[in-house]
Amino acid sequence: MHGAKGRNASFKAVSVFARIRADLLQSRASWHHKVHWLVAASVGDVAFATRSSLAAGLSLLIAMWMELDSPQWAPLTVWVVAQSSRGESLSKARWRIAGTVLGCIIAIGLISAFPQAPALFFCVLALWIGICCGLATFLQSYRAYGLVLTGFTSAIVATGAISQPDDVFNVAIARGTYIILGVVCEAVLAMLFTPSLREQARKNLEQRLDGALKAVTACVNDLVNGKIHPQSHAQVLTTLVTANSRIEFDALEIGQGKHIADHARAALSEMMVMLARARGGALLAQADGTGPSTATVPSSVPLALRDDYNRIQQHIYATEHPIKGDHFRFQTASRRHAQEAFENGIRSCAGILAGWLVWEVTAWPAGAAFISFVALVYGLLATRENPILASGAFFKGAVWCAVVAALYVLIVLPALTAPEFLLVALMVPMTIGGLAARQPATAGYAFSFNMFLPVLLGPTNESRYDEQAFFNGALCFLIAVLFVGWTYRVVLPFRPDSHMVRTGRWRQQRLRALAAQSGKTTLQQWLSESADSLVRILRNAQGISEATQLAYMQNQFRLTNIGMNIIILRDIQRDQALPPPVRRVVRVFLRKWYQDAAQTVRWSSMTQGWLARQLGLISDTHGHAQIEKAIGSLRLIAAEHRSTSNVD
Repeated sequence: MHGAKGRNASFKAVSVFARIRADLLQSRASWHHKVHWLVAASVGDVAFATRSSLAAGLSLLIAMWMELDSPQWAPLTVWVVAQSSRGESLSKARWRIAGTVLGCIIAIGLISAFPQAPALFFCVLALWIGICCGLATFLQSYRAYGLVLTGFTSAIVATGAISQPDDVFNVAIARGTYIILGVVCEAVLAMLFTPSLREQARKNLEQRLDGALKAVTACVNDLVNGKIHPQSHAQVLTTLVTANSRIEFDALEIGQGKHIADHARAALSEMMVMLARARGGALLAQADGTGPSTATVPSSVPLALRDDYNRIQQHIYATEHPIKGDHFRFQTASRRHAQEAFENGIRSCAGILAGWLVWEVTAWPAGAAFISFVALVYGLLATRENPILASGAFFKGAVWCAVVAALYVLIVLPALTAPEFLLVALMVPMTIGGLAARQPATAGYAFSFNMFLPVLLGPTNESRYDEQAFFNGALCFLIAVLFVGWTYRVVLPFRPDSHMVRTGRWRQQRLRALAAQSGKTTLQQWLSESADSLVRILRNAQGISEATQLAYMQNQFRLTNIGMNIIILRDIQRDQALPPPVRRVVRVFLRKWYQDAAQTVRWSSMTQGWLARQLGLISDTHGHAQIEKAIGSLRLIAAEHRSTSNVD
């Protein structure tokens, strides 16, 4: 009996040891996965981190050699414009320079207009920054960044000269010098590290378009074979939207053929058209009970969509073989809500005013620096789709930045005797930060770490940055980041669920407007806008249940398909080659649908019957094809509306 107890105790001990060993192994594997980006970085990541670190260090050395008063702003600019691709860096640098110049001019004007009226000065400054952040919401890519930069550059220059207004021009020139120096250093190092830029850009664009086409083709075949998966459909749309956002940068890197980007955008837009047609065909086959279509051409594209596929191939060929004298143009715009712009503007304006009140009430000696940091952080986060989420990662990176900077100020910097040694010492943390910037999981932390590490170190030629000045500056920086994050959570906070509801309501309004006689939205614009809107929602769907997301995706796909067919009908009723009675009947349907979409199925059935009777009365091929197209669109609208009613 005692032996059995001993064996049980041994078994329990072995079991506990096994569990502990399994937990340790799991913890070790998890830790290894977290630091994989650092210990097993790819060649491309190492090249980016090394290039950007050298550019930042070089800009710092040149700024110190020029004996500028605040050389730390030059490496900050390097990290701001340093991007994964050369095209992104070129685009961001261009808009950064433009925004800096305009911001400096505005700052000089503000100081000149309100030299002895701080309350009016900060009210106008807050209003100006709010306008910049609000209007930037309507812009795409780094155009939005350039406009936001105009606002926070005005704040940085104006607050830098607020104690000595007569020096505002010198401060503006100094800030502009730092910006241009950082941009030039980053550009030079980028050119040295990417000698075959044009060829690599062409290859990247070709691979991106081919990959997108393969993803669309696979999804199309799933749709026509009855496999309608909203998640897969949304994933393909994400691929198309991401590829579309990269085209501008690829075109900048290629540098030749001004219409390469236009053809690439047109190819991606036609892919969206083909995807929407495939969904419509699958829905009609399901409604008719004919089953999935299995007829495919050798390219694995359904025969009914062969024309769409051929147009895609033509545009892809035009990107690979630019045509001399080509005048093709294709532009799409990402639509944003006025309410988003209003909220961004109000948050930024309220934040600057609140920061000024903190300074006014506390008489904080570092109040001017606090306002500068607040404006800068607002500028960096204002155009983010989810500023609350972005501010959390930004603060964590700021904490790491302050810790590393403290170690350098207390231990490393006192032992250095020349700026060249400073560059060598900074290569380690800057390279690690550059590697972190290439990973989605750590990019938010690296965003603040890379930019503000040189700022917190504050190297100068005139004196050593003492510990007291460092702690005051670091505390001011961290409080500013916390303050911005707090205002984002208090002043009109971003909520994914309300954003989803607002977007759905806005899409309904946009859909209704498509049927208007004066509507100008093209098929490609509608589909691009729909895809971009859906992808933006899904990127910010944190905390929303999977069932809610699925229902939202299905509804958005229905609205997209209905809108596509409304546009087709609108274009048909404008076709002057059709008999007036046909055009008039289609116009009546659109008017009825615009007035009361609830009766869509009944009106669609009546219009289909009338148009079907006209087929036998029209002999010309064009008119016959247009009427058949109109009948098909009416059937799809009715089928989509019926499925929506069933879900509701």
